[in-house]
Amino acid sequence: MNEFLVAALYLFTPLKDYEEMRDPLKRFCVEHDVRGSLLLASEGINGTICGPEEGVRAVLAHLRGDPRFKDLKHKEAWTHRHVFKRMKVRLKQEIVRLAVDGIDPNEIVGEYVKPEDWNALISDPDVVVIDTRNDYEFAFGTFDRALNPKTQSFREFPDWVHGQDDLKQKPKVAMFCTGGIRCEKATAWMLKNGFEDVYHLEGGILNYLEKVPEADSLWKGECFVFDDRVSVDHQLQPRWGEWVPEEARHIINEDTDYEKGPMNQPDLADARRSTS
Repeated sequence: MNEFLVAALYLFTPLKDYEEMRDPLKRFCVEHDVRGSLLLASEGINGTICGPEEGVRAVLAHLRGDPRFKDLKHKEAWTHRHVFKRMKVRLKQEIVRLAVDGIDPNEIVGEYVKPEDWNALISDPDVVVIDTRNDYEFAFGTFDRALNPKTQSFREFPDWVHGQDDLKQKPKVAMFCTGGIRCEKATAWMLKNGFEDVYHLEGGILNYLEKVPEADSLWKGECFVFDDRVSVDHQLQPRWGEWVPEEARHIINEDTDYEKGPMNQPDLADARRSTS
């Protein structure tokens, strides 16, 4: 019986007081038996939480009680147990690390594409489809025609784009990631660097798997997530590492602490570092 709710969430919104938010938010989560990893920065919030449905919904309602989070959206999945060992709320320079000055999705982003419209967009031969996730995530599964930048960290993405002279030969670029945050920030960077027709999958792969029937899907494989589930199938059911591609085995081991890399903001260095 699936008794635990997993919620992946993020929102770019200015948070001048994000440092003061940390302890009260963590305390509220712990009081409701909610575990996971949330990142706070001046640009917004990002992360994944898991717990009893009542507890997770209480945390989401608590966040949305702040007017700055009124537009907060989340993606849901169910499991029979907790997928995190503890609750962590971390303060960061960015809620998804690109390490490029002047990139603010609160100011400019590409065009959102709903899951129901995604197939038509990426089937257009004039559209370049880019998977903005890391190489080991790509190995689990991806969309038809998607390019693999072969990055080990999102911070490598701008350098990869700069090395792709052919990209500007196509009029449109469509990008996607797990929950929507990386591709959203990537569109802000692309627009600042000379690309004009830039699109991204609203809510990411998780939203697509929820909204698009498998019979109509252009997704192939599983979706890697940074918690004990390891990956989820097209029905968002946890796979618990039953199948791991060779390219990802270097991060799937008994010492991995997925809490360092929540579902929407994976980073290989964090994922491999012990947090004892």
